[in-house]
Amino acid sequence: MKYTYVLLVVLLFPFLSMAQPTGDLTIFSEDGDKFFLVLNGQRQNNAAQTNVRIEDLNQPYYSAKIIFENTALGELSKNIAIADPSTNAMMDVTYKIKKDGSGKAKLRYFSAIPPAQSYVAPADVYVMHYGGGPVAGGTVTQQTTTTTVGTGVNANVNVNGVNVGVNINDPYANGTVTQTTTTTTTTSGYSEGYHEEHHSHSGSHRASDECYPMNSNDFEQAKETIKNGTYAETMLSTAKSIIASNCLSAEQVLQVCNLFSFEDSKLEFAKCAYTRTTDRNNYFKVVNAFTFSSSKDELTNYISSH
Repeated sequence: MKYTYVLLVVLLFPFLSMAQPTGDLTIFSEDGDKFFLVLNGQRQNNAAQTNVRIEDLNQPYYSAKIIFENTALGELSKNIAIADPSTNAMMDVTYKIKKDGSGKAKLRYFSAIPPAQSYVAPADVYVMHYGGGPVAGGTVTQQTTTTTVGTGVNANVNVNGVNVGVNINDPYANGTVTQTTTTTTTTSGYSEGYHEEHHSHSGSHRASDECYPMNSNDFEQAKETIKNGTYAETMLSTAKSIIASNCLSAEQVLQVCNLFSFEDSKLEFAKCAYTRTTDRNNYFKVVNAFTFSSSKDELTNYISSH
């Protein structure tokens, strides 16, 4: 029995020791305003930075707070999703701090891409392992000090009133002691290397600062709720109430449209859902839900005007 238990542990060990999937978060200031980042109540950078990257995040959501070095800018707070709710896959998420027309700072979603296995941050980005220390590149300086050690001994000996001076040296005991001191300087700061077109991931784009597509389980329940409506008006009002507090992908909008039997209900929902769609560049898929060319043209014109 004991042998069987040991064998089972040996066989399972490779699976038990597999690393847990993690995500990353980068926040940078578009205008170069320095800030402190606090995640789940834990400050990440002791010196204010303009570009902060936190790696090895193992939770799907984090509460983030931005504290600006310039106190006149105030503070920003936001719950940030590291895992894509539609797939539960951990992501490399980027947010940017930008000012609106009145000069007020806002924390805006920028991009989400799958984490790179061998990602190397630009030299000016302040990088931290979550719960650990900085991992940004740095310079190492070594200083070596050499000290000579001897064993000479001087002594005065008084024998029967006669003073005798004695000097003893051991040539084999002479030597040196070498001490080396190593100093590491970590560099951090802001990077100009972020460009929006390089951080695109259609499956994770959001229609607003607060909205990802509904995950598959919630979406299936939402469709069932809509289908349970007795009349077309009930189904449409239910669908509208769902998108009022949730976002959908273009594919999900298409599936909801296909639940309606009447063309006008499909069209009304498709118009309402457009601003709540995370990948509007794929909205051409929704046109396939319509039978009549007049409905297709009306939706296409609506999209063009918005």
